[in-house]
Amino acid sequence: MPAISFQHVSKVYRGARGPLRALDDVTFDIERGEFFGLLGPNGAGKTTLISILAGLARATEGRVTVMGHDVVADYAAARKALGIVPQELVFDPFFSVRETLRIQSGYFGVRGNDAWIDELLEGLGLADKAGANMRQLSGGMKRRVLVAQALVHRPPVIVLDEPTAGVDVELRQTLWQFVARLNKAGHTVLLTTHYLEEAEALCARIAMLKLGRIVALDRTSALLAGTASTMLRFKTDDALPPDVAAHARVTGRIAQVSAHDAAEVERILARLREAGVRVEDLEIGRADLEDVFLEIMQSAHTTTR
Repeated sequence: MPAISFQHVSKVYRGARGPLRALDDVTFDIERGEFFGLLGPNGAGKTTLISILAGLARATEGRVTVMGHDVVADYAAARKALGIVPQELVFDPFFSVRETLRIQSGYFGVRGNDAWIDELLEGLGLADKAGANMRQLSGGMKRRVLVAQALVHRPPVIVLDEPTAGVDVELRQTLWQFVARLNKAGHTVLLTTHYLEEAEALCARIAMLKLGRIVALDRTSALLAGTASTMLRFKTDDALPPDVAAHARVTGRIAQVSAHDAAEVERILARLREAGVRVEDLEIGRADLEDVFLEIMQSAHTTTR
């Protein structure tokens, strides 16, 4: 039995301009103990899928289960198995950090939880803020409290929805160290993030959404191996010739061009010389997950890998 199962999930919103299909026949499982990444551009359907998983929205078609519990028919058991860290900073300004975590424990019927609360506070760098009012905390500290709230009832499945958006490097390192420890202890983790280097480092398997459909689903290593294995990175003030620009990603003065083998690298460099493009700081390295993501998103066809 998988930790999370999405089976033929579709979601259609009815609007004044007609129906909008946010999710289209999404099917995949996340196995117990996996660290799984869900990636996609804005508007791809990630938040809608997480909302259905959390019981905040209902699928138009299909079925979702958490640890075997249907999120509609057996909502209470499914929700108890989940710990969700939302994107938004939502907090009650009238309580201290420790009080907030005790109240959250009560929502799930958990009593005598102080030892675990202390461990969460220590593990997330909140021990010295335990008595502070939530209003007194910085945005980064509030984000840490949201993580602690999601974990306070010891859920077997943890959902991290853009958990490090807009936070400092210290929090990102603290969070990933703590979550990695929980994953090694057997917790299943589902991560959505726009920081693709995090997904590459943490997730053993990844699904990519585009316009509400799954366009890639594979182990991270297989996704990396299945695309252009080499990237040319260089700086230039000149416009790239159209045939090279078609396969390039340009950010300011920095251009990145994909190549599949050494012969193609030589052809690209020869074409740049022929076009009179002046190249500085040339580097040749392996493609990363961002390169894979962009290649898949730019593909004309929507196919599951």
